[in-house]
Amino acid sequence: MKKNNWHFVHYFGIKTLEVKHSLHQSRTKKKQLDLPIITSQGPCHLNSDQEFLMPKNSKVTQREHSNEHVTESVADLLAHEEPLDYKSSVMNMGGAGGGPAQKGKGPDETLDNGDGRPAWNSKLQYILAQVGFSVGLGNVWRFPYLCQKNGGGAYLVPYFILLLIIGIPLFFLELAVGQKIRRGSIGVWNYVCPRLGGIGVSSLMVCGFVGLYYNVIIGWSIFYFFQSFQYPLPWSECPIRRNGTQAIVEPECDKSSATTYFWYRETLNITSTIAESGGLNLRMTLSLLAAWLIVCMAVIKGIQSSGKVMYFSSLFPYVVLFCFLVRGLLLKGAVDGIAHMFTPKLEKMLEPQVWREAATQVFFALGLGFGGVIAFSSYNKQDNNCHFDAALVSVINFITSVLATLVVFAVLGFKANIMNEKCVIENAERILGYLNSNELSHDLIPPHVNFSHLTTSDYAEMYGVIKTVREGSFAKLGLEPCLLEDELNKAVQGTGLAFIAFTEAMTHFPASPFWSVMFFFMLINLGLGSMIGTMEGITTPVVDTFKVRKEIFTVCCCIVAFVFGLLFVQRSGNYFVTMFDDYSAGLPLTVVVILENISVAWIYGTKRFMQDLEDMLGFRPYRFYFYMWKYVSPLCLIVLIAATIIEMAVSPPGYNAWVQDLATERFQSYPPWALAMCFALIIVAMLPLPIIFIARQFNLISDGSNKLSVSYKKGCMMKDISNLEEQDETRFILGKTPGETPSPMPAHRSYLGPGSTSPLEMTNTAPNSRYGTGYLMATTPESEL
Repeated sequence: MKKNNWHFVHYFGIKTLEVKHSLHQSRTKKKQLDLPIITSQGPCHLNSDQEFLMPKNSKVTQREHSNEHVTESVADLLAHEEPLDYKSSVMNMGGAGGGPAQKGKGPDETLDNGDGRPAWNSKLQYILAQVGFSVGLGNVWRFPYLCQKNGGGAYLVPYFILLLIIGIPLFFLELAVGQKIRRGSIGVWNYVCPRLGGIGVSSLMVCGFVGLYYNVIIGWSIFYFFQSFQYPLPWSECPIRRNGTQAIVEPECDKSSATTYFWYRETLNITSTIAESGGLNLRMTLSLLAAWLIVCMAVIKGIQSSGKVMYFSSLFPYVVLFCFLVRGLLLKGAVDGIAHMFTPKLEKMLEPQVWREAATQVFFALGLGFGGVIAFSSYNKQDNNCHFDAALVSVINFITSVLATLVVFAVLGFKANIMNEKCVIENAERILGYLNSNELSHDLIPPHVNFSHLTTSDYAEMYGVIKTVREGSFAKLGLEPCLLEDELNKAVQGTGLAFIAFTEAMTHFPASPFWSVMFFFMLINLGLGSMIGTMEGITTPVVDTFKVRKEIFTVCCCIVAFVFGLLFVQRSGNYFVTMFDDYSAGLPLTVVVILENISVAWIYGTKRFMQDLEDMLGFRPYRFYFYMWKYVSPLCLIVLIAATIIEMAVSPPGYNAWVQDLATERFQSYPPWALAMCFALIIVAMLPLPIIFIARQFNLISDGSNKLSVSYKKGCMMKDISNLEEQDETRFILGKTPGETPSPMPAHRSYLGPGSTSPLEMTNTAPNSRYGTGYLMATTPESEL
């Protein structure tokens, strides 16, 4: 047995060299054959006498230098005593991991993982990209609103609970499948479950819809950014209209406020209904063009360009938030705003609506279902600790939301105090008019009240006395209570918070143009980080699937998106932004994510997925994830889908239209064509799911999963070796066109979809196929080698 085994290894090595030599001779005549052979103990070389030399630490070498009787099988000779480093091994004609693929890479160049696929320059760059994608405008203008609306500090409890049972597990799942399979969303879900390959296409469609209107918001921020280089700020005062020698304040502005007027009239120049187009808004069209130019330059070279942009776009918003927090805490009334935010209303936690909105916010805050998370993680090394990444990015996202909420409520507390003082002054003047006209008696005014220095407490006391005495005719006086709590309870979110409430507060700041420039530059960077992830969710799966040039495809995408984005820069464009925000992403993304969960946990198999994670990470994730993926997360997502559908059915579809004559917003229902457009967005986004399922169920289209058995670069493939104990003398070695890295396929895959073949069958039947790869059996040297 001892002799036979050594004869086999000797023959095995020489025959492998002969095959490599023949391939080498057919490709180049420049070098003599000097190729190492890889074993589990390391590379083996030929000496000057062309003898096959094993490593010094191999069992064969130990046997030759020992008097002990050693018995080993082929499996012993090839056993993994040390982990095999695929990147440093020399298994191909092109050289090792330290060869041409890796040499000459400077610190500013994008690396690759040895298979031609780009890789992140550093772990920090990758984390910043994921943080930049997940931390977006919603953290600044959606989370504070939900916190204010749903119980203040009490809202943080359901949010954090749902972050643990939905957010982190599903975020970890997307990171893991992207990193393991090393493809965009289309390729990943074609591999995991070909019949559900429509998941990737649907997420791509949603990314397209979201990118169309999301970049419009960046365009608005760009417009305000350039308008901020003025003193005083152009929205600090109402414009004056001159009628001959008489100057009057613009009536529309006088009825609302200077910031509201500037937003609706100067910026959007909005129409009164969605049916009235009003033509293109030239300034917003140019701003949108600038936004798409910035995005295109940031993503045109993939992570090679976007990774560098992330260093600034991900970190700069934190600098601005900390500056605003410090400045906000020094403002009068900031403590009132923060106290209002953290005062818990515990009874709110019992309302189902609070939990539904918390789940929705967790869902969208991490960017689940968009494909950007998968795209970014697909450029990672196979052994990257994506479990740590999932927890880290989720915690950073949560902390950012809380930080942004502190900033928002500090500024809104200051604004509420300013507005409350203004209310007191206006009503005090009204009371003085009633006193001078004897409408009110001077006996109703407390003796210590001084109208020249009237405090809010003095006004509250005076207001209470007048209301008690003149109870029957008090409503005719038109006096307001001027309570600070009422100002703090005015819920503002979205564009209303960023472009109206915040801008109004900043007009009262010292050096207001500086703070305005910083704020809108922060919004641009927050939006840019999210847009880069959204664009990666579009470009990466298409480039991986159809092998098109990324630069050309990216430019084409930006041009097409700008053309379609003209819909949003009409005078009625803001209404379409609201429509797309409400209908294009919510329900389709929830369906996409629950199908992702089901395809991994119930079709691919949670146990098998956990084993794949253990093989990939080097440790087995907590059993907590097993139960979350298998039971808890799908159940929560089903409840969320049901709640979303019920809310859509109960709430009448409509939008808040700006009525110019009244200078206020008023709810209006969508006309029939707009209503059809709303439901068309949902249907188009989810249509790939049933179409691809039916087509593959009945073999109408080929199953693309078999293409995933090769790596990114043509001719680079290696079979994952497993179950060595059961395959004592049956080992897979590299074949005709060797590569450096393992296949993205996990081991022991049992289902490849209808009409498809296994990688082994594919390579045996088509040795001269496009990828030119094959698996060779060590037990059949004559036929295979």
